[in-house]
Amino acid sequence: MEQLNVGIIGAGWCGGIRTETCHNSALVKDLHVAEIKEDRLQEIKNLVQLKTATTDYKQLINDDTIQVVVISATPETTHYPMALEALQAGKHVFLEKPMALTLEEADDLIRVAEEKGVKFTIGYSQRFNPKFAFAKKNLLDKTIGDPVCITVSRHITRTLGNKIGGRIKLSPAAMESTHDLDFALWCLEPAKPIRVYSQSAYGAMESVTGLEDAQWIMVTMDNGSVITVGGGWTMPPGYPNFSGTWIEVTGTNGMLTVDDTHRDVILNTMEHGIQLPMSTMPGEQVNHVFAGPMHNETLHFLEAVLFDREVMVKPRHARQVMEIYTAADLSKESNVPIELPIKKEHILKSAVA
Repeated sequence: MEQLNVGIIGAGWCGGIRTETCHNSALVKDLHVAEIKEDRLQEIKNLVQLKTATTDYKQLINDDTIQVVVISATPETTHYPMALEALQAGKHVFLEKPMALTLEEADDLIRVAEEKGVKFTIGYSQRFNPKFAFAKKNLLDKTIGDPVCITVSRHITRTLGNKIGGRIKLSPAAMESTHDLDFALWCLEPAKPIRVYSQSAYGAMESVTGLEDAQWIMVTMDNGSVITVGGGWTMPPGYPNFSGTWIEVTGTNGMLTVDDTHRDVILNTMEHGIQLPMSTMPGEQVNHVFAGPMHNETLHFLEAVLFDREVMVKPRHARQVMEIYTAADLSKESNVPIELPIKKEHILKSAVA
C-alpha cells in the first residue's frame, strides 16, 4: 500500500495529538517533527518514532520526500507565512485555525493552493464530532424540516482563556466561536451569510488579557434562517482544558438539542475530587482509542491526499468563517450590524480607531 511522509510543524497540545495519530496510522511511512521548544521535542522523540526531529521548520518545507505538512504552530501569526511556504513548495497542507489574520492573506493561500493543485484544509475538528455530524444529518434528510435557527453556546475555562489571550489579542469570536460558526454554516449550506451583529461582555478577563469574557454573534442568512453563537473563556479553572457546549437546531417540523457539556462521564475520587475526563474540544487518548474528533479529522486529511478525495473543510469555508468573525469584531466596536461581504472602508476605519 502506498504511504505518505508527513511533517508536523509545532508539537504542542494539538500538534502532539496529530503527531500521535500519524504515528499510529498505517497511511504514514516516515514522520518528521519541527518544534522550537527542545524539551517538548525530546518528549515527542521519546513518545513516537521520528525520521526527523528539528527545531527548524524550514527543514521540513525543503524536504522533497515529505508530501504532507501539518501546521499546528503558535502563535497564530505564524500560520500564514508557514502555510504559504509549504504550499509554494507543493506540499499538501493541513493548517490549524485561524488560517490567517486578514482576509487578504486567506485569499493568497487559497490562490496558491489552487495554482499548485494541492490539498489544503483548515482544522475545524468539530465537523468530526459525531453529535455535530448528527445535527447536520437531521437537516440534510429534513427530519426536522427546513432550518429556522441554530444556537450554539460554548464556554471554556479562564486557564485556556489566559493561555490564548496571552499569546495573541484575538477575540472570542476569532479564537473560540470560530469552530461553532463553521459548524452552523456547514449545517445551513447552501445558504450564505448576509449580515452580522455582535456584542461583547467584559469582566474577569479584562485585567488579565485585556480581552472580553464573552462574545455573542448573530448571523442572518440569505434564506431567512438565523445563527446565534456565543463563546466565553471565563469559567473558573476547574478541570484542565474543559469545554462545554449546548446546541439547539430548530426546523419547521422539529427541533434537535445537542448536549455536549460533558456531563456524561464524571470521575470523583477522594484525592482529586470531581474530574471531567474526555471533556476537551480536540479529545484525548484513552488506552487503545482516541476520545474526540481531532484524531478522525487528521486521518480524513491523510486519506484525502492518498486517495485524491475532496477535503471536508474547504479553504473557502474557513475564509467565510473569517469574514464573519471579522464582521463580528467590527460590529461590537461600532455597535451596528455589518453587511456582508465586508466593505474595505469598514476595515480601514477599524484599523484607524
